[in-house]
Amino acid sequence: MCRHFCGTTGRYHTTGFYTMLWQGESIRKVTGGRRRPAAKKRRSEIGGAPTETHLGESRTRIVRTYGGNHLMIALRANYANVTNPKNGETRRVKIETVEKNTANPNFVRRNLLNKGAIIKTEIGRARILSRPGQDGVINAVLVE
Repeated sequence: MCRHFCGTTGRYHTTGFYTMLWQGESIRKVTGGRRRPAAKKRRSEIGGAPTETHLGESRTRIVRTYGGNHLMIALRANYANVTNPKNGETRRVKIETVEKNTANPNFVRRNLLNKGAIIKTEIGRARILSRPGQDGVINAVLVE
């Protein structure tokens, strides 16, 4: 759920999904005074909705970003490239479940994959090093 303030009606609206957010400079200063903007809002200042990568059959999407560049985002994933730090060997293994997530404990129940999450794989526990919502791939390293 996402809650945002509507300047026209002067009320808060709740939507069932995340909306695009303007990430430009605020109208108010830290002191509470008003800042007079030199320019209007620009399309380039719009941020994207957060990508929540779920555990499931692999699905990616290509998104256009600033400057006409492209970003591959992972919507779902079930395989990870796991590296063993002892011998430097990297294998593509199946992800079984999410065991721990320091970003948000709720992500464990929802099986959301993000950087820093501890996942259970066929060859043991691994920590995710990549950002699946921005890299489109899951790279991890085995943990003891």
